[in-house]
Amino acid sequence: MKYANQVSEMINAFSPAPLQVEQMAEFYCGDTMEFRTSDPHYSPIEDIFDICCNSGECSSCLLLGHRGCGKSTELNRMTERLAGDGYYAKTVKCGMDLDLFNIVYSDLFILMGEALLEIAEELECELEEKTLERIKNFWGEGTETMISQEAGTAFVESGVSVETKSILAGILNIFTNIKTDLKFNEEIRKEYRKKISIRSSEWIGILGNVAEAITRKTEGKRPIVIFEDLDKLNPEDAWKVFYNYAAILSGMTFPVIYTFPISLSYDARFSAIENYFVTKTLPMIKIETIESQRFQEGIDVICEIVKKRARLELFEGGVLETLIQYTGGSLRDLFRVINTSAKRAERRNSESISMEDAEYALEEVKSSLTRRIEEKEYRFLLNIYHKNKERIEDKEMLLKMLQASVVLEYNGKRWHNVHPLVVKFFKEQGLIEDVRQ
Repeated sequence: MKYANQVSEMINAFSPAPLQVEQMAEFYCGDTMEFRTSDPHYSPIEDIFDICCNSGECSSCLLLGHRGCGKSTELNRMTERLAGDGYYAKTVKCGMDLDLFNIVYSDLFILMGEALLEIAEELECELEEKTLERIKNFWGEGTETMISQEAGTAFVESGVSVETKSILAGILNIFTNIKTDLKFNEEIRKEYRKKISIRSSEWIGILGNVAEAITRKTEGKRPIVIFEDLDKLNPEDAWKVFYNYAAILSGMTFPVIYTFPISLSYDARFSAIENYFVTKTLPMIKIETIESQRFQEGIDVICEIVKKRARLELFEGGVLETLIQYTGGSLRDLFRVINTSAKRAERRNSESISMEDAEYALEEVKSSLTRRIEEKEYRFLLNIYHKNKERIEDKEMLLKMLQASVVLEYNGKRWHNVHPLVVKFFKEQGLIEDVRQ
């Protein structure tokens, strides 16, 4: 990614992918928390950072937040800070390594093991011979049908008599094959899951041993594992993973951070999960107050985020603020409409994005959002828009609307609003009479 000095470069500059550690210095915009939480001294990411650096009893966290609110970027920024303080954190991208429509808790334990072993390899950590033997036996015994011949020989070639570095390389080769099977091979996937299910306490013990070796190597600084993309799970799978296995997933001796669907925080079962995890929410950047007044400070900070990636002169007068206004503080939606607008402007051979380009892009997102709702749900949404932004009794409907990104949640004082593009649709349908600028 590079800074956009012309329209043709904006498509790359506003990729929906989160910023990586090496991109932070050039593109990261700090100081957004006050406009998310309404408190200059509170930050959920700082709270998680402190948990990672302290050796308290509960070090497993759930991070909630709307898709596209910037969770991944903030976690990557936190990882950069942790590394600067001598901590080793590894991010597991579940969307790449697993089938998110077919996931169980044991899949996370397998990837957790790989993450710790990668940290150990990076540190050139000397694992005890008995720990390496336990790992080898755990995945080697009785798995002839599970591990390919090529993968199986890796253990033989990296037998425990060889130095740790070679052994770890061999073991990590095995995990590469395991991940492929977890995502694509249904029959073998069942065998892996069965093994973890039957011998979960043994595997947890192995993970603890690896984490202890890393902690000794780093003079008391525990390794940290971050699971991305779990906030994209559908509700049924999220409960299957977290509600049924909360005690196991939260029982690690090292910090583990799981992203989690924000909509499910309105389900009665969530209170039970909170007994096991530290739960934190990364709010949207607020661009409007609960009283439906323009919140200029939030709009300005989003402008700063855009300014970090492109020249503001690439937007014609009023265009950027219009895009911000109608995307409701969702950075994902904003980047999407900037991208679409820039493509249209480029095809017109224009050197800037016009209001017409912006309107076409917003119409595309509006159509996507309104397809997710039925006419019978309009009254619920209109009730939120007009007056009921805080106390919403129909939690089941709220959960559904949050999951569809039709309703957005804002913090500081926890309240909701209908997505501005859905509001625009209601106005076009004559369902909302008042016009707000």
